[in-house]
Amino acid sequence: MSEVKKIATRVSYGNALVELAKEHDDVYVLDADLAAATQTAIFKKEFPDRHIDCGIAECNMMGIAAGIAATGKVPFASSFAMFAAGRAFEQVRNSIGYPHLNVKIGATHAGISVGEDGATHQCNEDIALMRAIPGMVVINPSDDIEAKAAVKAAYEHEGPVYMRFGRLATPIINDNAEYKFEIGKGVTLREGTDVAIIATGLCVAESLAAAEKLAADGVNAKVINIHTIKPLDEELVVAAAKECGRVVTVEEHSVIGGLGAAVCETLSRKAPTPVKTIGIQDCFGESGPAVSLLKKYGLDAEGIYASVKDFL
Repeated sequence: MSEVKKIATRVSYGNALVELAKEHDDVYVLDADLAAATQTAIFKKEFPDRHIDCGIAECNMMGIAAGIAATGKVPFASSFAMFAAGRAFEQVRNSIGYPHLNVKIGATHAGISVGEDGATHQCNEDIALMRAIPGMVVINPSDDIEAKAAVKAAYEHEGPVYMRFGRLATPIINDNAEYKFEIGKGVTLREGTDVAIIATGLCVAESLAAAEKLAADGVNAKVINIHTIKPLDEELVVAAAKECGRVVTVEEHSVIGGLGAAVCETLSRKAPTPVKTIGIQDCFGESGPAVSLLKKYGLDAEGIYASVKDFL
């Protein structure tokens, strides 16, 4: 059996920007002295005149991006999630969100899979922060194919978009003719009636693997990929809850304010359903190999399988 191909979505981001810029001369990329890590160095090599290194000054970078957007161009402001959503939150809120400018934020190195960089760089709060900004679209792609599609869709969307990318290489799971990316529309990857597993980002592949383990125990799990946290595909979430009767959310993010919170908010209004939220349980991360951390925090296939079994 051939090995599953894996690519980090931050690499997908860099490659997608190059392809986008070949078609659109209004695409500009900003970075905060992290082009090698965020993979925007790929863009810088191809389009040096359209790449701006703002130095280690993320707050200033967001202001510059806002100014560029005000001229009619489409800037992609890039940095680690901890800096793009955390350090520069005020500028993103007031300079980009409030005037609803056409800025796209590419936030890489999100979640605990940043690994050895430790708790200070493992941003598990960025989705919550960006969800709270009025009019901000929040996207968390699950693989290379979805990440590239998200960049293109973000460009075509008029208004601010926050895209979350990872450092860890993840399996390609959307390599099929039926796959279609649309902002605000989830994707059902596996049908089931016993429990609905709603996942996002790198947790989607792990949830599919967990569903296979559950199937061996006679549990038929539906698996849904929610790549857009905001706007949430409420219709799909509600339909899955009504069909399965029980919902489990899985995310490499705090259980406070992320996918789980969005799903619970929706179901409490439209279809009250028992929900178990799997994610970072109101704690900081720690330094260690990414794969080991995912296992410790219960975000690998085995951990998800065990949590779902316990819930059922």
